Amino acid sequence: MEFRHLRYLLAVAEELSFTRAAKRVHIAQPALSVQIRQLEEELGVELIDRSRRAITLTEAGTIMVSEARQLLRARDRAIELVRKTGTGTIGSLAVGFVPSASNVTLPPLLRAFSNRHPDVTLTLREMAPGLLVAALHEGRLDVCFLYLPFDDPSLAQQVVSCEQFVVALPADHRLAARDRVDVHELRSEPFILPARHGMPGLFAQVFGMCREAGFEPRTVQDDVWLVQTIVGLVAAGTGIALVPANARALSPLGVAYRSLTGTTTNRVELAAIWRSEDRSPVLKQFISGLPAVGVEAEPAVAEGG
Repeated sequence: MEFRHLRYLLAVAEELSFTRAAKRVHIAQPALSVQIRQLEEELGVELIDRSRRAITLTEAGTIMVSEARQLLRARDRAIELVRKTGTGTIGSLAVGFVPSASNVTLPPLLRAFSNRHPDVTLTLREMAPGLLVAALHEGRLDVCFLYLPFDDPSLAQQVVSCEQFVVALPADHRLAARDRVDVHELRSEPFILPARHGMPGLFAQVFGMCREAGFEPRTVQDDVWLVQTIVGLVAAGTGIALVPANARALSPLGVAYRSLTGTTTNRVELAAIWRSEDRSPVLKQFISGLPAVGVEAEPAVAEGG
């Protein structure tokens, strides 16, 4: 018994005519009759009552038609599921990210993907960079978002946002009266530095800008994981900090953000990272929808505090 036999039986049952059923399934009427007879012989029962002029189903035929409908629906569902899985329009994706990625960049990317692929389940994990990379290698994450620089030959990367650093100052700081602050003017300031997490990331970029200006930051608080916490410490008057411009979205009271001058390395890139050998169709769909990002102008955002 094949699916075509079930389709033929349904056509006969619904049309109550071999002639109309044959036209519907696009075969000759004698061939259709032969196919139905073969199905009956295989099952060992009559499905069509041929003793009358009008076509009717036997009791066994009625049950067989009901089961045939369910089998054909199940087949159609299976085909659709397999096709969607193979093309990445159904399935699941585990996404990891550093906390500050959720300030501006990540939400619209995830929203756009979910709108395009509503049948894909997204699982989101907020982690430190080192833990993100470990989870990626262990297969617990499919893709993650972290700040460059980052180097691992086994992992692919694509920049999804590029922005500038700004200096976060206590609102009553003497430099807060300026529209822009030269990095050289921060030489004697107490710095709050981000955590290293076993990789360069934001720490290396902040340190690099200071060294380019001819000094090393005078640290009053280091190894702070969250940008939100860094900004909170600035608001408390603990010190100043160089943070990605997206930190302006936090806008706590008591903090003023100012643009930076006097540096040629003022660029922070957030990248999507994934296993190079991963051939998941869902991951392929996700990566293909990510933006191709170049250097962006610094956004005009209202100053905090």
